[in-house]
Amino acid sequence: MQIHVVQKGQTLYRISQAYGVTVDTIAAANEIDPNQSLVIGQALVIPIVGSYYWVQPGESLYLIARKLGVDLQTLMDVNRLRPNQPLSVGLRLYIPPFPRPSAEVNAYIEPRGTSISPALIESARDAAPHLTYLAPFSFRINRDGTLQAPPLDDLGSVAAQHGVTLMMVVTNLEQDQFSAELGHIFLTNETVQNRLLETIISTAKQYGFRDIHFDIEHLYPGDREAYNRFLRKAAGRIHQEGYLISTALAPKTSAAQTGEWYTAHDYKAHGEIVDFVIIMTYEWGYSGGPPMAVSPIGPVRRVLEYALTEMPASKIMMGQNLYGYDWTLPYVKGGPFAKAVSPQAAIALARRWNAQILYDYTAQAPHFNYWDDAGKEHTVWFEDARSIQAKFRLMKELGLRGISYWKLGLSFPQNWLLLEDNFNVVKR
Repeated sequence: MQIHVVQKGQTLYRISQAYGVTVDTIAAANEIDPNQSLVIGQALVIPIVGSYYWVQPGESLYLIARKLGVDLQTLMDVNRLRPNQPLSVGLRLYIPPFPRPSAEVNAYIEPRGTSISPALIESARDAAPHLTYLAPFSFRINRDGTLQAPPLDDLGSVAAQHGVTLMMVVTNLEQDQFSAELGHIFLTNETVQNRLLETIISTAKQYGFRDIHFDIEHLYPGDREAYNRFLRKAAGRIHQEGYLISTALAPKTSAAQTGEWYTAHDYKAHGEIVDFVIIMTYEWGYSGGPPMAVSPIGPVRRVLEYALTEMPASKIMMGQNLYGYDWTLPYVKGGPFAKAVSPQAAIALARRWNAQILYDYTAQAPHFNYWDDAGKEHTVWFEDARSIQAKFRLMKELGLRGISYWKLGLSFPQNWLLLEDNFNVVKR
């Protein structure tokens, strides 16, 4: 699979000729209208076997092989090159397909209201072939230990048709906010706790859930050990029924990190107790914060490298956003919130306002600026084929269990093509 970045003056026809792939094939892979103009800086996925790499100044075969994670001898043999042979800048090298490791893949889906929209069901159906788990968000804990269920509609049949495991997401959400007070109640009141666990088990049996996933956030710091004790108790009960247990964790970089989102999340304990964790490695750039990449590669790496000191890689799923944000400038703290945009919507914005897409190689994320009809400047940070491929390389480097997406309903067709090109998706 090739990632091609559109340059000034390029057309879909010229790009198709360069790679020997039809215009319609490229358009279909990227879900774009072949009659629309391309955006300078737009990343396209070209569905070919293997890929090409163009030599950069100062690079050697050894450096390229290490950079791309390909065997040096294979690189030389395929391209008929000699060891230590000088490489001319711009030389095109063919990179054969990599062996694909296995990975588990989860995607959260968040219905709104009392039913799931047809568009969201269709999004789940499209993603299901690429998923290990599908996670309706969420079953909300009530203060008496009962649960408030989300609408599920046809999600069970969608999962069953594609061999996807349903993940039961249990949260301490009250009035759409994570509640430390609610958390304290069920973590410290044994009667409520027992009712909660019985309700979870009966609900899982009713709907066919096979993983119980606790996304318990914004806890009182003093409830750290209470949460650990609850998970040990829950794990015993859940494993007795033959189900998996997993948790969501805030992105920490050390055991000493404190704060309302961090203190009560004990990486070492979770790694010992549950079958796997999903680490929420996104939202550095968020709707109420200053403009920046949502999941810059450096901070993501630091979180995952810390996690590896507390638990095995086989228990870690990296969180990944399927969205970006459009900020109105100048940014003012407490001012207008940024608007969430899908990668496809971001490209459409860039085309509409004739903006060039730039790429931040430090963050490994695309971005652009534009001016709207009201004379307001905007900046957009989003995801594209390059940024998601950088995350896939990191997953393989660290040997992680897999990846978890927040959330379905935001169009990013390149992600699913590249996911399948990089991994064999596990079906449980």
